[in-house]
Amino acid sequence: MPKLKLEDLKKIREKVKQTTVLREGGGRAKVTVHMGTCGIAAGARDIMDTLLKEIEAQDVKDVIVTASGCAGLCSREPMATVEVLGKPPVKYVDLTREKITRIFNEHVLNGNVVTEFALAVGSERTV
Repeated sequence: MPKLKLEDLKKIREKVKQTTVLREGGGRAKVTVHMGTCGIAAGARDIMDTLLKEIEAQDVKDVIVTASGCAGLCSREPMATVEVLGKPPVKYVDLTREKITRIFNEHVLNGNVVTEFALAVGSERTV
């Protein structure tokens, strides 16, 4: 896969700016692709690319896509966390292009957790 260029990042930034922030109640969902060094080495860029292409192809305007660093489970990368408004977050592991496409269509768009790819439901926060 080719490396992201500055122009690609600017396009992504503009698309994200056009969406409504999930915490303000206007977004349907937020998907965080974990892109620490281990995630990138395991294929997280492919996951991000597939997700962005799916959003564009389906002309979805109310889903926010973000990136984060390592989630601490290097052996289960690539990983993504899906947060649907009003529901606990779901962490998905061992992702492929096919898996993230299915997660996007079933969970993000239709609210149905894809349990066979999910590691955990709920926040790992202790507070």
